[in-house]
Amino acid sequence: MKVVFCGTPEFAVPCLEAVLAAGHEVPLVLTQPDRPAGRKMELQAPPVKKLAEMRGLRILQPEKIKTNSELRAELEAIQPDAIAVVAYGRIIPGWMLELPRFGCINVHGSLLPKYRGAAPIQWAVANGETETGVTTMKLDAGLDTGEMLLEVRIPIGPDTRSSELFPQLSTVGAKALIETLAGLNTGTIAPRPQDDSQASLAPILSKDDGRLKLDERSAAEVYNRFRGFSPWPGAWGIFRDKRFLVHEMARVTDTSVQSMPHPGEIRFSDGRLLAQAADGPVEFLEVQLEGKARMSATEFAKGFQLKPGERVE
Repeated sequence: MKVVFCGTPEFAVPCLEAVLAAGHEVPLVLTQPDRPAGRKMELQAPPVKKLAEMRGLRILQPEKIKTNSELRAELEAIQPDAIAVVAYGRIIPGWMLELPRFGCINVHGSLLPKYRGAAPIQWAVANGETETGVTTMKLDAGLDTGEMLLEVRIPIGPDTRSSELFPQLSTVGAKALIETLAGLNTGTIAPRPQDDSQASLAPILSKDDGRLKLDERSAAEVYNRFRGFSPWPGAWGIFRDKRFLVHEMARVTDTSVQSMPHPGEIRFSDGRLLAQAADGPVEFLEVQLEGKARMSATEFAKGFQLKPGERVE
């Protein structure tokens, strides 16, 4: 098949590799423009662009798509059988959705219709899901509302972080994309509509999503959000009027550990730095106070001489 590929981050790289390995023709790769990154803010090429350059593929990095007449003319000249869209980061306009005979095929990192939106992997973990996966679908004008094509499920362990799921799901997604293209070509995959009543949103993450809010959330919720939002926006609160980051956290499974009177309260006991959530404690293993280096729980307790009743807000 003739496949135009649209993708930007590392998550999309295995999909492009798989499309090429399967023998499909890729006449064009669309990816986002180079962006400044790092301490020196030097321009960095997206991972998909780097792979496309290595493979000698034609690359375009348009800032805009909807009204881009040059891009439209080029795609209409190519007449692709399918357009694969994997974490591209751009809304696909109607004219582009209608162009390929098999449509624009998206690899989405959730079991649709759950977790429609920009951060499905992070929110699935943050909400304590025990299972996630990849869904391939035909894009339409809505937000991840198109007809589903293929679904692959994988478990989420009780301590798994979203950062661990990204490479797993990118590999699973690459296989699913190839199966989907093959099934569309042979007519063995039938699109099926999503059940909108089961839909939930996974909006783009904000800094505030990482706030601990120990007085509002259960210990399980605090820990799940830490797993889902690691490394960004992370887990943080305010301690002694300064930003307090939690780099490593653990569940407290020892039933002999006593709760503290007030949510948000922290104490150092038997070599453990404990923080009280709404229904019980969690354990902070590695922390950092604004302006200071990362440190272990023991280093923090010794260096800051915790007072009884002190809290992380």
